[in-house]
Amino acid sequence: MNQSNALLALAAFALGGTTSLLLQRGLFRRQAGRFKRRTRQLPEPQLRDWIESSPQGWVVLRPNNGLASINERAQTLLKLEASITQQRQQLEDLDPPDEVRHLIQLARNSGLPQRGEWSLSSDELDLRVMPGRDGWVAILLQGCNPLQQQLEQQAQWVSDVAHELKTPITALRLVSDSLGLQAKDRQAVLVGRLQKELERLQLLVSDLLDLSRLENTPVEDAPKRGAIDPRDVLGDVLNTLEDLAAERNISFQVTPGRDQALQAAVDPARLHQALFNLVDNALRYSPEGRPIHIEMEQWERWCSIAVRDQGPGLSDTDLERMFQRFYRGDPSRARNAKGGSGLGLAIVKQIALSQGGMVRARNHPKGGAVLELLLPRL
Repeated sequence: MNQSNALLALAAFALGGTTSLLLQRGLFRRQAGRFKRRTRQLPEPQLRDWIESSPQGWVVLRPNNGLASINERAQTLLKLEASITQQRQQLEDLDPPDEVRHLIQLARNSGLPQRGEWSLSSDELDLRVMPGRDGWVAILLQGCNPLQQQLEQQAQWVSDVAHELKTPITALRLVSDSLGLQAKDRQAVLVGRLQKELERLQLLVSDLLDLSRLENTPVEDAPKRGAIDPRDVLGDVLNTLEDLAAERNISFQVTPGRDQALQAAVDPARLHQALFNLVDNALRYSPEGRPIHIEMEQWERWCSIAVRDQGPGLSDTDLERMFQRFYRGDPSRARNAKGGSGLGLAIVKQIALSQGGMVRARNHPKGGAVLELLLPRL
């Protein structure tokens, strides 16, 4: 890839962040070809002008970490003098922190965008590393957003409060269990209601803490995790949920069988948690007597696990918001009255991101919703 192609790739990232967003939503493969055909028709001087006038800092690296391009905004953010910048030929000339070097290598190895910080002596820069073809890398730099800092502080506050609530909730559950052994008639009903609400509150606190840990967990290097067969983990999940499914005469249909090799580079415990939440969600919306289909396949660098229920499907609002915290779809669609914390699918999303993957949702042509977990392969 020459410098012209690098600029074309960089423009794809620069034009509104569309390509990065599509990648996260799993639509990149379909749209990239169309976008690439359009950008090839743009004149190179125009692309250079757009990149140079961008309010964000852009750095383009060759496969050997040589500097192919660095715009004026990046020079300002990195506090580089213009006269000295011309002499800088390699990434090392910018004196990047170890974390930046690690994220660049991780982006090349995984083929996935990475996010972090570029620490300077008196400032912190928000950093996004986006891999291109044949080892080329684009780096986006921008100053830390005060609003983003406030959101991070708010998330930390929620985590701290949830942690502090664990002990008193546990104590209250012990008291309610003791009362339940002695209560009779009307009192027994009230204590039962108290126990149910305390159980729900304990689940909520546990999920909040888990979500906070996941949001602050950096993406691990796939080779360090090793490869597993996701069907082994899925088997444990289905064994756990089979009694709940049997109550409503729901079966699980898993394809393919053991005759086809499958592998995913993922933490087995996190995969178990993600699959449990996905299958439990499918049970919540599945009609009685209708099977839940779980299909696995692998292509290129991905292992795909798709869970399909045969319920009423997803509305446009569901498709847009279903992986947000505390979002609940129309309760009239649910076939199971048992409620959760409202964080199950948000946790699935964070697990996918922490493992270098993604999760996406769609409606099946034959009815029902499909939630698909994509995980990297070795």
